[in-house]
Amino acid sequence: MRQLPEADRDAIRIAQAPKFPRWLEQITATGGCSHPVHLSGSTITLDGTTGEILHHYDTRNEPGERLLVRCRNRRATVCPACSRLHAGDTFHLVRAGLLGGKNVPGAVRHRPRLFVTLTAPSFGPVHRAGELCRPRRDGGTCEHGRPLGCGAVHAPDAPVVGQPLCADCYDYTAHVLWHAHAAKLWDRFVIDVRRRLASSVGLVQSRFAQHARLSFARVAEYQKRAAVHVHAIVRLDGPDGPDNEPPAWGTTELLIDAVRASAHRVLVRTPYSSALGELALRWGTQVDARSLRADGDGPDDDAVAAYVAKYVTKGASETGAGIDHPLTTWDGIGSAPVTEHVRNLMRTCWRLGGLPEYAPLRLRAWAHTLGYRGHILTKSRAYSTTYAALRAERADRMRHVYMPNAVTERQWRYVGSGHTPGAALIAAGIAEDLAESRRLRAEARQEGGGADNRSS
Repeated sequence: MRQLPEADRDAIRIAQAPKFPRWLEQITATGGCSHPVHLSGSTITLDGTTGEILHHYDTRNEPGERLLVRCRNRRATVCPACSRLHAGDTFHLVRAGLLGGKNVPGAVRHRPRLFVTLTAPSFGPVHRAGELCRPRRDGGTCEHGRPLGCGAVHAPDAPVVGQPLCADCYDYTAHVLWHAHAAKLWDRFVIDVRRRLASSVGLVQSRFAQHARLSFARVAEYQKRAAVHVHAIVRLDGPDGPDNEPPAWGTTELLIDAVRASAHRVLVRTPYSSALGELALRWGTQVDARSLRADGDGPDDDAVAAYVAKYVTKGASETGAGIDHPLTTWDGIGSAPVTEHVRNLMRTCWRLGGLPEYAPLRLRAWAHTLGYRGHILTKSRAYSTTYAALRAERADRMRHVYMPNAVTERQWRYVGSGHTPGAALIAAGIAEDLAESRRLRAEARQEGGGADNRSS
């Protein structure tokens, strides 16, 4: 008789356990999380006035004497279930800053709001898709003997798209150092937009905060050439943020002009290196600033929120621009499942990371993301709600009860993580079932003309 695979045997063992129904409840509560965190401990909820015990929970009564909770990893390649939850939270976080809700007033939809795209500069010609790649009438070759042009038409998913025409001509050093300074370049950009808005209406720059506030949420996306570019929602509020109106001079047109001018003006200089000198890093020449109008004449707010939410769940490996775990050795770069272009960027990170002048950039620690050290999603404090607030709201809904005078004492400790092979098989099935249920509910709401069909 043929023996069952290990995962199937393990799943049968789990299903036959006396506390399997409760274990299944835990797995369902995590949404079928791929790498749940195992906790041991207890909680006691007391009436804050009388000291009466209202609720007591202890993991000693649970299967394996532990409670499973979500890993909360945003990357779909690591945990599809938690990435869907994170994408849903991101959608609501971004949407609240566009349309109101989640303690953000609905009046924000009538403020000057832009959807801005800032790109990385060129570090050398790469193959492009969708049209003649790099046509050149005169042909010609570079100093390394490779063609300066390409007359082919590449499909969007062709492996050559995004790869340099000549790797020896490509400026890998500038690419890596630009990534390492991209977050600082964004900070300089935001500061300069504020200064330009103030100067354009005759305000002293230091007093801009007394008249208006610039709020934003931005997401980083790797392009095919493995360079990050930034999508951002930028909103102009009054000095107290979303709770009051911007000044009369704060128009959409003025904001667009300031964004475009600042994107072309700001720069960041790298630390001086005796081997490389000092580089001046700027945004790319392609800058897009579109008005988000309340009358619907422009990009749809929900579509913008969904677009941003889509990218927060993507790891570097999904975009082909790196891997999702740090590299610890030079040899690890050679075995990474990436293109030669990305491998060259990783090697450049490792090489530059060994220079003392670049030590603060920690390029070796970030070689797996090609030197980019920023968060995938960042926002200003006043833009909208927070992930923590959204999670607390969801937890309150799951408890179904609110006890304003209650005091909760907690004692928890970490005892492990992940699944056995059989548990992973069952959890994956539950995650797929839950995802399918959400999809069917969304379709039903669409057919019924219901409200927004995206849920966390």
